[in-house]
Amino acid sequence: MQPSVSSKERIVSLDIIRGMALFGILLINIKGYRVVVEGMALPDIAGFNEVIQTFTTVFIEKKFYSIFSFLFGAGFYLFASRAESRGDKPLRLFSRRLLALLLIGVAHLPIFWGSILFFYALIGFLLLPFYRASVKTTLWIGGGLLVLHLAATGLQFAIPYSELGIAQVLSFLTNDCITIFLMFLSGCVAAKAGWIGKTGEHIRSIRKLFLLLLPIAAGLSVWMWIAEGNADPLLSSIVALSAIPMAYCYLSGLFLLLEHRSIARLFSPVGKLGRMALTNYVAQSLIGVALLDMFGINFPTPVEIVLVAIVIFVIQVVISVVWLRFFRMGPLEKLWRIMTYGRRAIGRTGRTHVSARD
Repeated sequence: MQPSVSSKERIVSLDIIRGMALFGILLINIKGYRVVVEGMALPDIAGFNEVIQTFTTVFIEKKFYSIFSFLFGAGFYLFASRAESRGDKPLRLFSRRLLALLLIGVAHLPIFWGSILFFYALIGFLLLPFYRASVKTTLWIGGGLLVLHLAATGLQFAIPYSELGIAQVLSFLTNDCITIFLMFLSGCVAAKAGWIGKTGEHIRSIRKLFLLLLPIAAGLSVWMWIAEGNADPLLSSIVALSAIPMAYCYLSGLFLLLEHRSIARLFSPVGKLGRMALTNYVAQSLIGVALLDMFGINFPTPVEIVLVAIVIFVIQVVISVVWLRFFRMGPLEKLWRIMTYGRRAIGRTGRTHVSARD
């Protein structure tokens, strides 16, 4: 097997956006580091805490794991196509990669019950048939599923849940696994079409997409903010409806911003964190639990969540920058690679090869 592309050929914008997505995911996950049991005294949410909670619901919830899912889908195509260019069997290799992620995810579940790694690995197998599919075919299938997903989410506002048969169908079409798969497909299509890594060549199309989505995202944000303030029972459906359009809006805006070298350079430390995404995702739960225990926080308020998230994020950025000065990849990334390639992952010098996605 030939060595993978060097770290210099990495798509830096993907690393930076991945690092940002990790921060958004962390803001949602921190409260999941504590298990709510019957009789536990929960904090009252009022004042600034209420504002922070509403902001998180409107702008963070479901949007950042959707972004992370998009990057996973793009990574699938980049990994497989580069493996094929080296003479490897791309789908077999990616299947091994998913199995390795599945095992890592199973090991992570006892640490953090809300871990997405296990589900990413399972849903990732659905991507395999789309590697050979054309961009047009993938767009038709993905677009059709997206229409069904959005329509089913919209129908939840009109059809009462007392109609159990319909409710079960709608629940299936609107669950988070469908959202993840749709974003997997979106990332795969973007990479297959050449939008990933060649943003400059598609800058006008990306700008048009951003300008189209911006008023939609703004309208959805206002709707969610009002629904949160009125304790609307359908708030979760509105949040689900907003996830994919707002994720697309965030992604197109970020890709446009990161075309500016000065901005990309400013966020390069965040890119180091994103380059070690697997290690940092798992480490977030360990650091988060340790910090909550250290400060005696039984169940964090929204303000405490933000403060703990910032502390974790800063710690991880610093550690990632320092680590990558001495090593070519994060520890779990190295383990993942060895589990994927086996003995072939180790070169004659005993150093692990690195690919742009690995």
